[in-house]
Amino acid sequence: MDLAREHGLSAQAVRNYERQGLIPAAGRTATGHRTYTEVHRFALRAFLAQLPAHGYAIGNEIMRAVNNDDVDVALRAVDRSHAQLLRDRETLDAVEAAIGVLTGPPGAGPAARALPVSAVARHLGVTPATLRKWERAGILSPQRERGTGYRLYDADDVRDAELAHLLRRGGYLLSHIAPVITQVRLAGGVEPLAESLAGWRERLATRGRAMLTAAARLDDYLLLGARPH
Repeated sequence: MDLAREHGLSAQAVRNYERQGLIPAAGRTATGHRTYTEVHRFALRAFLAQLPAHGYAIGNEIMRAVNNDDVDVALRAVDRSHAQLLRDRETLDAVEAAIGVLTGPPGAGPAARALPVSAVARHLGVTPATLRKWERAGILSPQRERGTGYRLYDADDVRDAELAHLLRRGGYLLSHIAPVITQVRLAGGVEPLAESLAGWRERLATRGRAMLTAAARLDDYLLLGARPH
């Protein structure tokens, strides 16, 4: 199948994309063989471009919406992905600006009231279970309240949780994050932290450029106008 070979795919992969609504349904010959047109070629190019830009979930949502003639839904999905990229950039900027404080001696920051796990979870937008998982991985080490045994997070613990959240969003595994947090706690851990942030910034730039390509491919597909159903 020429359409599959053009993109280094198997014929079965193209059929799967068709079945999942990611490209339009193929035509059929009198003998039942599938026929693909230039419209399918543009659709497949558009779909494959969405993946490095937005990931599978959003990429699939975009293409299914377009193939169902619901362009507004597709564009809203694109907007959400761009908004997430912007939030990631802003978070990264904030952490880079605070590196000097984050790698200072433990406890050097301003005093703050110790927070329960529920408050820290709300602050980060994660679940308490996530924070407990990070604790088991050696990333967090909150104190325990006498008598109740409840977890209490001081300013340094919240800082560590914020960094862990940042690095998780950047695609780092828990086993990779724990040594970075340890270095921050021990002071003098600027290099591992800076390297992590620099690597994530590079990935954000790559994703941003992929979004440009994805937008161009999607626009090419939309400009074809009527699509087969």
